[in-house]
Amino acid sequence: MEHIALYRAWRPQSFQDMVGQQHIIQTLQNAIREGRTSHAYLFSGPRGTGKTSAAKILAKAVNCERGPATEPCNECESCKRITAGAVMDVQEIDAASNRGVEEIRDLRDKVKYAPTEVRQKVYIIDEVHMLTTEAFNALLKTLEEPPPHVMFILATTEPHRLPATIISRCQRFDFRRVSLEEQTDRLELICRQENIEADRDALQYIARLSDGGMRDALSVLDQISSFSDGRVTYRQVIDMTGGIASEQFSKLALALQQEDVATVLQMIEGFMQEGKSADKCMENLLYYFRDLLMIKMVPQADKLTERVLEPAQFQEVAAVFTKEQLFQMIDTLNRYQSEMKYSVQPQTLFEVALLKLCSIQQKQAPSSQEGQVSATDSAEIAALKRQLSEMEKKLERALQAGLSGGAGQEGSGNRPAASRAPTPRISAPTKLPSRLKEFIAAKSSPEFLEAARKWSQILQRVKEERVTVHAWFMDGEPVSLYEDSVLVAFKNNIHRETTEKPANKQVIEKVLNEQLGRPFRLITMMQRDWSEAIEGTNAQPEEEFKLEHEGDEPGKSKEPWIDEAIELFGEDLIVIKE
Repeated sequence: MEHIALYRAWRPQSFQDMVGQQHIIQTLQNAIREGRTSHAYLFSGPRGTGKTSAAKILAKAVNCERGPATEPCNECESCKRITAGAVMDVQEIDAASNRGVEEIRDLRDKVKYAPTEVRQKVYIIDEVHMLTTEAFNALLKTLEEPPPHVMFILATTEPHRLPATIISRCQRFDFRRVSLEEQTDRLELICRQENIEADRDALQYIARLSDGGMRDALSVLDQISSFSDGRVTYRQVIDMTGGIASEQFSKLALALQQEDVATVLQMIEGFMQEGKSADKCMENLLYYFRDLLMIKMVPQADKLTERVLEPAQFQEVAAVFTKEQLFQMIDTLNRYQSEMKYSVQPQTLFEVALLKLCSIQQKQAPSSQEGQVSATDSAEIAALKRQLSEMEKKLERALQAGLSGGAGQEGSGNRPAASRAPTPRISAPTKLPSRLKEFIAAKSSPEFLEAARKWSQILQRVKEERVTVHAWFMDGEPVSLYEDSVLVAFKNNIHRETTEKPANKQVIEKVLNEQLGRPFRLITMMQRDWSEAIEGTNAQPEEEFKLEHEGDEPGKSKEPWIDEAIELFGEDLIVIKE
């Protein structure tokens, strides 16, 4: 038998061939034995776990000429023709390419007619979650009251995308991932039958790569056995799949613990030279430290993860790390893995992440010292805020005094300057966002509410990046999100202006990108302006200028020479200075 046909040759043809789904098989067999099969089934679960295979076996079992039987004979004409897909009464429909309402209406019309070749019509709809809403509605009535000679079997990897009305009309079976042990045993059986020599650790690694899907495991075995010279070894599997051996991860982990930067960078370069991708290395390393943490905290933790093939080796490496170090390492890798999705230089991020891991031990300090440092920082920040608050109050009093009587005190010798410089008028309000109406309309959008729920995490990440930026940014409150911009309202103008500085803004926008999953710009305004805008009482800048500078007589300023200057040069070219 050719290796390229491994999956076709070993695809389950009866219930006893199924791997890892005994609870489902027993339930279906009992239903067939007692004549209590349902008119509609929903098979859900990860890819490659046997959903479509079980559906075909069930179709053969209810239509077997020697049955209905708990196992199809696979020898009668009906079984053979259903296996070959040559029976018109047993149809497998791909919902991904037949997802429209017209296809489902056509199916609904055909359901009415009795079967012509076998005992019962069976419709297997694969990837059923791909159907449109209209198609689901067309299918709904048929599922609820189908003719007695029809059985529907719906298969999907994403059951959460199905309407509840569809799920409630089906008997649901959840297929689970096949365990590492069961997959390895089945691969060994196949290798014996196919005269393929394979090391058990190689088959274990293939099973790990498949993530619980038997179909994927057979595909990988098929590929590697075709390449090898009659023997499948662990090293061959590692080289062909781009994986990394656990002993290499152990060496890398020990180099990180010893802060051996040279060895770490050399190993990364070696991985890249072997054609391995930085994101895949990051993912595998994250899994590795997770397993170390499990070994560290839970006795017999090798039973909790299928990646631990040699528990003794993991225990030796885990012993050199503390739990706190492993927690920090996992958190750091997870954060950089999120950033890697949007990076054009993933290898650089991978290197930076590992270099940061090298310094984790030095950064760790006893909890009492950490508490003292944190308390000191908090006291300094609180004192800084108090000083700023006092300065702001003094500044506001000075501005109010200057605006109310400043013009008269200055005397006629201090004439206003006519200038084209873009210096704002001292009495003009804070600049408002250009799309304020859109922000107001989006203040209750689901996307903004999701961002608001994550705001405490965003503040924490800003604090980790730069504590001084966090001190200013804490004054702001998120009020809306529109397209690629987050609007934050500040109570204090100095806090807002400091946050708007390019270097500080860059730190915040980086954290927004990281926490919200895509790039966002930071837009700021004052809290009072936002409240007035919502209430619909926010005056335009020109109106506020007039209110502050007009005299008792409508249309006239308190100082006649201001009106004269405006008349000569135009309002746009006049800047009022103290």
